[in-house]
Amino acid sequence: MLKSARKQEKDDEGRMPLLDHLRELRNRLLKAVLAIVVVMIVAAFYQKEIYEFLLRPLLESVGCKDGVVVAVNGKPCALLKTNTLLAPFTNALKVALMSGVLLATPVWLYQLWAFVAPGLHKGEKRYAYAFAVVGAPLFISGGYLAYAILPQTAEIMLGFSPENVQNQIELDSYLDLLVRMVIVFGIAFELPLLLIALNMTGVVSGKRMLGWWRGMIVGLTAFAAIATPGGEPVSMLLLAGPLAVLYFIAVGFSLLNDKRRNRGNPDAELSDDEASDLDLTPEPVGSVEPAPSRPALPGQASGEADGPGSQRLNGYDDIT
Repeated sequence: MLKSARKQEKDDEGRMPLLDHLRELRNRLLKAVLAIVVVMIVAAFYQKEIYEFLLRPLLESVGCKDGVVVAVNGKPCALLKTNTLLAPFTNALKVALMSGVLLATPVWLYQLWAFVAPGLHKGEKRYAYAFAVVGAPLFISGGYLAYAILPQTAEIMLGFSPENVQNQIELDSYLDLLVRMVIVFGIAFELPLLLIALNMTGVVSGKRMLGWWRGMIVGLTAFAAIATPGGEPVSMLLLAGPLAVLYFIAVGFSLLNDKRRNRGNPDAELSDDEASDLDLTPEPVGSVEPAPSRPALPGQASGEADGPGSQRLNGYDDIT
């Protein structure tokens, strides 16, 4: 059932009917979901260790001990709690799902790129593997960055608490925030791969990407301000800085790829409304070949008239 539709009927340019495209998309999605489910099942057996890893930043930064309201450093602290009977089970599912999405990143990234790759030339399809190999560390790096800045974010948010007020954080809301931050940061770190994919498919050139740099810097900074819950400058720069570096890396790769692709094509750098140079140097004319002779039709050789008013001279209709 999961057999790729492209293996049934190969086409050099990756063309196939619409139903085959939908079947191929279904197969790719099933493989990606299956990989995530398998990792979720494995993560369920290590639930305790995963919980300790996820809660450590919050507990070490703002966690309350022995029921106190204020931490040792004089700043507000917080207690984690659950309110409902089903909360522990739903939280365990969230932890397993996040682990499945993160650890199965190479698989679902490869399935995503493999669905798009046949639109490329044969020599460019091999980049599907490189897309998955590079995309997985980028996604995990973005998720870990969200995990790393969480303690500082928690301290800033709890700093707005009034004095002598005990902060009780629901575990499910904390996990929701952590999952959202990990996914948003991970997807944001895939920006260079998206730009490179657009360049390799011929949608955007590296020169045009480079012309976007001012708007991209402003957009990345605004995105970082929205994505970081604290909204303070340090966390915002910790996200915007790496994204800007990755953007310029993607631009540099695209410029090199355009240079490689346009090698040997003198008109590749011309704009759509710019005419290419034409070589107007006249070429020498070769020797004239005589036309083959044809046998004369009856009456042409004698110059007789075909009818009233018709005259012929030496086989031609007109004496001129």
